Amino acid sequence: MEWEFAEVIERTGEVMEGAGVAIIVLGAMVASVRFALGPRQESREGAWRAYRQAVGRAILLGLEFLVAGDIIRTVAIDPTFRSVGVLAVIVLIRTFLSFSLELEIEGRWPWQPLNAPDRPTGAAPASRGEPSA
Repeated sequence: MEWEFAEVIERTGEVMEGAGVAIIVLGAMVASVRFALGPRQESREGAWRAYRQAVGRAILLGLEFLVAGDIIRTVAIDPTFRSVGVLAVIVLIRTFLSFSLELEIEGRWPWQPLNAPDRPTGAAPASRGEPSA
């Protein structure tokens, strides 16, 4: 069976997008099982925060794969002005989602240092052992 370049790129993009969906679904499932079966010594609020962070991380990683798949398929297969414009809108929306999730998970913007004293109002401090502000 002989594959053309366009077919290989199309399938590669589909695999990347499929991996993104799988990462989100599996990550949410693993986080849910850990939350349900996890130790009860932790406070309810702490367990809930850890659960949300785990689901958020799965979504962030999955979004990266989805964006990569979109880029591969759009730029390599159909680089028309319209398709690149649609890709730009998709990437902007997913970038906004990524920044929002990063703020929710880490309690800081991606460009802020780990121990930034000026965390956004209402953001929970990161739970990776850093001192809370």
